Amino acid sequence: MFVSLFCSLKRVSSEVKKWRPVGADRGFTFLQYNVTLAYHRTNLLARYGRWSANSNGGVLESLGYKEGYRVDVDIPVDTWAESLSFHDILIFNTGHWYWAPAKFDPMKSPRLFFENGQPVVPPVLPDVGLDMVMKHMVMFVEKRLKPGAIKFFRTQSPRHFEGGDWNQGGSCNRQNPLLPEQVEELFSLKNNGTNVEARLVNQHLYKALEGSGFHILDITHLSEFRADAHPSAAGGKKHDDCMHWCLPGITDTWNDLFIAQLNNVRFRTK
Repeated sequence: MFVSLFCSLKRVSSEVKKWRPVGADRGFTFLQYNVTLAYHRTNLLARYGRWSANSNGGVLESLGYKEGYRVDVDIPVDTWAESLSFHDILIFNTGHWYWAPAKFDPMKSPRLFFENGQPVVPPVLPDVGLDMVMKHMVMFVEKRLKPGAIKFFRTQSPRHFEGGDWNQGGSCNRQNPLLPEQVEELFSLKNNGTNVEARLVNQHLYKALEGSGFHILDITHLSEFRADAHPSAAGGKKHDDCMHWCLPGITDTWNDLFIAQLNNVRFRTK
């Protein structure tokens, strides 16, 4: 989405300077309009890092944990925490890493959630951890965001692996968008297939954002049809890439929706 939006803006103004705000992974300033577009990478929204058992023991050690990842549900990661005082418009997203066992092995390197500096006991599953993180991060953003700033939360980007997950020989070789019945077959929660992650995560996001000042940018269902829009075997990886998207492509449509929704928000606030 970031790359697509950058390309769209660059068509309007080619006077661009590379510049990153504090914490940003990438950033550009369009000099003619004094507009800065930045990408702040954050996997879990909350701060996390390696955790190892203490030789003096502790609550987690007494439960048999020897190593894992500590996730502080009430502390934002510093890649984006300071950006709230700089940006006028923000788009947040999270969820995929909470459902990705390849990122955090549940046996060898489980996520261990901490709140107020103390481990959550008994340890909770990642979906409960996501709920805890979202509760704290929504409160943090609403408390720290600069006055007049507009905040969006983007729903999950769906994957289209068929025949198995990415590390199980799954592929996405379709040449045309899916039909409605094919979408339900691939993404229905009842089927509990490889690609249910997006709808599952969205349930948690909607619950956490209810009653907040966030505007929801819903890109999930329209993207579920586009099984034909991934790099697939051309992604340059050892496996088919059925998660990221080709450009030009569906992320351009996401930005069309974002701009339309942004204009509606501004019209209502005038």
